[in-house]
Amino acid sequence: MEMWDQDFVDLVEPGYFQFDKGGLGFFVFGAVEGKIDYRVSADGERVEFSWAGNDDGSENSGRGWFQIQSSRLAKGIFFIHCGDESAVEIEHQT
Repeated sequence: MEMWDQDFVDLVEPGYFQFDKGGLGFFVFGAVEGKIDYRVSADGERVEFSWAGNDDGSENSGRGWFQIQSSRLAKGIFFIHCGDESAVEIEHQT
């Protein structure tokens, strides 16, 4: 993540984004965690999502998107409502 270093991302547990079938998922990084509601574009190359959860124990929400770069890599932006935003790069783990 551009805004936060890896030590912060992995503060509580290794940071991750999980996109499950049915348009739902979950993420954790640093002291932020949330449930994801996502949609995939018609061409399958972009994922847009909203999220609700908590930021250091306080309820929060936001949105974001990922552009699929390859079968293993996606890059995008993560937004915290009325707060920070950061470029994000994720790699598919099996």
